[in-house]
Amino acid sequence: MENLRFENKRLFILDQTILPNEEKWVEIKSKEDAYDAIKKLMVRGAPAIGVFAGYAMTLFSDKTDIHELKNYLDSSRPTAVNLSWATARMVKAAENGADLINEANAIKSEDEEMCRKISEYGLSLLKDGDGVLTHCNAGELAASKYGTGLGPLILGKEKGYEFHVFSDETRPLLQGARLTSYELEKAGIDVTLICDSMASVVMKKGLVNAVLVGCDRVAANGDTANKIGTSGLAILAKHYNIPFYVLGPYSTVDFDCQSGDGIEIEERNPDEIKQMYFKKPTALKETKCYNPAFDVTDNSLITAIITDRGIAYPPFNKSLKELLK
Repeated sequence: MENLRFENKRLFILDQTILPNEEKWVEIKSKEDAYDAIKKLMVRGAPAIGVFAGYAMTLFSDKTDIHELKNYLDSSRPTAVNLSWATARMVKAAENGADLINEANAIKSEDEEMCRKISEYGLSLLKDGDGVLTHCNAGELAASKYGTGLGPLILGKEKGYEFHVFSDETRPLLQGARLTSYELEKAGIDVTLICDSMASVVMKKGLVNAVLVGCDRVAANGDTANKIGTSGLAILAKHYNIPFYVLGPYSTVDFDCQSGDGIEIEERNPDEIKQMYFKKPTALKETKCYNPAFDVTDNSLITAIITDRGIAYPPFNKSLKELLK
C-alpha cells in the first residue's frame, strides 16, 4: 500500500487525513506544503515522515539554504526523531556533494528493508491464531512497506498466519479506526474496531495474546514515546500478564536522551478533541481541552523493543546498545 510517490522530480502523498472515505493524492509543490503535510498529519508515522522529508529536502534545497530548510521541517513535528534524522542525513549528503535524489531513494529503500526486518523479528514472537491488540497506526501507511507495529501481522498474512486483531480507535484523530482498520481490511486480516476504553474488556476476556505498538522515539533507558494512550495500555497489559511489544526502527533510539523525561511531547490544537471529524462540536466553545499527541511509556511496562537490528529486552540501557555490535 503506497503512501508516497516521487515521479519525474514531483512529490505526491496520499492524504491520510481524509481516509478511509476518500483516497486522494496531493502534490507537494513548496517547502510550506511539505511542512503542512507533516504538521497536519497528511503524511504521518515516523518512518514515512523520514522518507517524505528526504524527498522534500531534495526538491526544495535549491530554493532556500539547506540548513534553514532542515530546521524549518524539523519544527513541524519535534517528537518524531526520524524527521530530524532524515533531514540531517540529507544535509550531510549535500555537504559531501552527493546526488540528493539518490540519497532520498536510498532512505526509502533502507526503510523498506528496515520494516521487513522488524516484521520478521516481531513475527517470531507471535503464534498462528493469536489475538493481537494494536494502538494508533503503524503499518504500511506509516512506512514504506509492512510498517512497524502492524508489520508482523502483514508479513504473517503473507506467510499464511491467521490473526484476530483488535484495533484501538485512538482519539481524537481516530487513526485506529480510519487507518489501521482500513489497512488491515485491505490486507485481508481479521480485524475488529474497538474504542480505546474497551481494551481492558477484551484483555480480561482472554482475547488478546500480545499488544503491538509503534513508537516515535526511544530513550537510552528504554522509555518510549508512543501515541497518546499507549502507556495506559501498557499498564493494562502488565496487569493481565500480556506481552507488550514496542516496534520501531533502530534510528528512533536516541542515546542522547537518557530517559522519557527528556522527550519533547508535541501538543496539538486543543480544538481537535471536540471538532475534528464531527459535523458539530462535541463540547461547548469555552470548554478547555488538553491535547498532547504522545505520552511516554515507562520501560518497566515494556516486554521487548523490536527493531531492525534485533529484539531488545530489559535492561534496555544495556540491550539497546548491544544491538549496535
